[in-house]
Amino acid sequence: MAIIADVVVFDGATTPISHTLKAISVERNKTSGKIEALWREQLATLPTYAQTELRMSLVRTARSGVWHVTWGFRVPVMESVSGQNSAGYTAAPKVAYVNEYGSYGHFHERSTIAERRLVKQMVNNLGGNVSTSVTAATTGLIDELVSQLITPT
Repeated sequence: MAIIADVVVFDGATTPISHTLKAISVERNKTSGKIEALWREQLATLPTYAQTELRMSLVRTARSGVWHVTWGFRVPVMESVSGQNSAGYTAAPKVAYVNEYGSYGHFHERSTIAERRLVKQMVNNLGGNVSTSVTAATTGLIDELVSQLITPT
């Protein structure tokens, strides 16, 4: 398994909170060649299935030479436990639902790092309601993996 670094990201709350996602795994599917990486938050107060996750995959299709890149977050929302029943039993908290958001890209094998950054930055600007020119990000987890088509060795 290749070594992947932890990810620190701020959420979209009114007062943003920093989340540290620990590198869990990176694996290559021997049949499809698809590379999948997983990061997960490790909060001691939540069970594993209720932790925020970041997943990323990268695969190159042999016929067209196009790289398919996907990434996304899963943020489970816990049920609110309010006290105990008449027998004194308090139910264990469980996941009520999961919010997910992600992105994908299809990059031709002849595309350059600058071209991949350009299209990715356009999507970022649109999502952030930025209508003026913003310098493209050239560092950071997603930029490094997507723009440079980095794969574990």
